[in-house]
Amino acid sequence: MKFYSTSSKNIQVSFEEAVWQGMAADGGLFVPETIDQLPENFWRNFFQKSFHQISFEVASHFLKGALPDDDLKKIIYQALVFDAPLVKVESTIFALELFHGPTLAFKDFGARFLAAVLGYQTARKQEEITILVATSGDTGSAVAHGFFNLPGIQVVVLYPSGKVSESQEKQFTTLGGNVTALEVEGTFDDCQRLVKQAFGDGEIKRKRILTSANSINIARLLPQMFYYFRAFQQLPQGTSQPVVISVPSGNFGNLTAGLWAKKMGLPVDRFVAATNINDVVPEYLRTQIFKSIDSKTTISNAMDVGDPSNFTRMMALYSRDHAALTKDVSGYKFTDEETVKAIREVYRAFNYIMDPHGAVGYLGLKKYLTSSNFSSIGIFLETAHPAKFKETVEKSIATSIQLPEPLLKLMSKEKKTICIKNDFMELKEYLLNSD
Repeated sequence: MKFYSTSSKNIQVSFEEAVWQGMAADGGLFVPETIDQLPENFWRNFFQKSFHQISFEVASHFLKGALPDDDLKKIIYQALVFDAPLVKVESTIFALELFHGPTLAFKDFGARFLAAVLGYQTARKQEEITILVATSGDTGSAVAHGFFNLPGIQVVVLYPSGKVSESQEKQFTTLGGNVTALEVEGTFDDCQRLVKQAFGDGEIKRKRILTSANSINIARLLPQMFYYFRAFQQLPQGTSQPVVISVPSGNFGNLTAGLWAKKMGLPVDRFVAATNINDVVPEYLRTQIFKSIDSKTTISNAMDVGDPSNFTRMMALYSRDHAALTKDVSGYKFTDEETVKAIREVYRAFNYIMDPHGAVGYLGLKKYLTSSNFSSIGIFLETAHPAKFKETVEKSIATSIQLPEPLLKLMSKEKKTICIKNDFMELKEYLLNSD
């Protein structure tokens, strides 16, 4: 299968080239040339298949011929060493917990898969590559840990100073080795803009082979489909009600992956795009007008994105047909006050602790279910462990929460960063002159 640029279907590349480049030369993002329904035999014995089996069959649907089946299986087994459990919160509402990986966030699925793919490719090519990634929180830690000390790979993480939680920051600023953290005086959107400028700079590209580990990289996005199938596998067998999935959304890679899964035949009745006050996509769904904004800081910081990159992939999937998109997706925004209230009330009523991002997903699900005339099964994505937002969550539920062991070990370590201004020339100088 070929992958084409969202900016021009004339630019088509192989999977290996799409991963290696990260972004297309014209600034577009790579998408599959077709997204076909899974064959009927995929669904036979679906409930008896392992998570690895499901993931392999979904991946090979796109990557057949891109690499041998045995190598793809090894990559999947190397990446997926943890599960995505579906946990009942209310009678017909479930949380899909995506924080059981090494950095306690959903980004572990995509980052570890991408790391395994790039490790495989660099070993074959015998070339060095630099991973350049912008993070609003969890991407940085997942990428840093996924690629830590992999031969032939350097990792440069840009993050907005003072705008990620302490535990998130510690996860990618204390490793050292092949991981460098650049602390930027600006917002996540500024970091993302600097990364895009670097990819378009000829002088940098002559010095370094650059690729991205954000969800703009196709190999970061494809494995995010796996856990949507895993969620359905864990629903009570015999469920006949429509299934609605609410996705807390920032850069919209997670929702895009869910929509691709639906296109492949996963029987999701509707998706909910739940955002904080950075609501450019819910606003587009409501008005048909997409207008990027300066991102605003919230307690659900990983979603503080004012110009989501993956919106172009959503547009490509639906051929820019607003009516078709809104048939599958509803969008809502929520304030910090509403988010805190949801964390508190769900804990009191159901003894379940949500992180701020999962709480936004829960609020979006409840709002849709309340407005719908249908009786549905609801799933919301819990994208990070609540302990990563310890201060906010403890204040919300008036109860202390225990730090998991991986976080506890990091908190005493000293962060090591290079501070740069919101200035592309500073980033360019670093990339040209560092080893």
